[in-house]
Amino acid sequence: MQFTGKNILLIGASSGIGLATATLLHGLGATLFTASRHLSPELEALQTNYLPYDATQPVGAAFDQLPEVLHGVVYCPGSIKLRPFERIPAEDFQADFDLNVLGAVRVLQAVMKRLKKAEGGASVVLFSTVAADTGMSFHTSIATAKAAVEGLTRALAAEYAASGVRVNCIAPSLTNTPLAAALLNSPEKAEAGARRHPLQRIGQPEDLAYTAAFLLSSHSSFTTGQVIAVDGGLGRLK
Repeated sequence: MQFTGKNILLIGASSGIGLATATLLHGLGATLFTASRHLSPELEALQTNYLPYDATQPVGAAFDQLPEVLHGVVYCPGSIKLRPFERIPAEDFQADFDLNVLGAVRVLQAVMKRLKKAEGGASVVLFSTVAADTGMSFHTSIATAKAAVEGLTRALAAEYAASGVRVNCIAPSLTNTPLAAALLNSPEKAEAGARRHPLQRIGQPEDLAYTAAFLLSSHSSFTTGQVIAVDGGLGRLK
């Protein structure tokens, strides 16, 4: 895969899956525009075109420096709040929905005209979770929000197919990122998490980065409206 001459916008690229994706795309020649609340040292070292942006806020003028044409957008922000349903206030459900769903909506509404101008088509990559399709205890808030992301993926894919904009979604399971640190902060927890997966390991950010790169590339030019599980078999195998 090569991305030379391609303008890609990554939202939430300062750490975890977003940083791994930015690192991979940078190595493949993409012109990267990265947006996040904080510029991490790792992201700064990539020397991308950095745009300060909080995904829970209106876009405003945050994207004014973007080029007229975008070939891809990856929306990485997410949340993990695993608690019993009766202990999750409605405000937390709203916060998860705002970050995971409305954040993507705000970004895509702001840049869709740029995506439609891409010669040969453009690609959008969103992120769900294995818990949106496979019922898991204590996942009600994030599963609800990510299920909406999957619906958004399919609806946008249908609406913009004729415009040459493909929209797909990746559904990971437990992945070794700062967001999941509390679930992996001991050897015992990490081992238990690995055992839950048929492949007997937890996901790594690079697993998701390579899938995102494929979906952004011309190699997936006949793929749209899909939710692709990258979950070690957890969602389908026993």
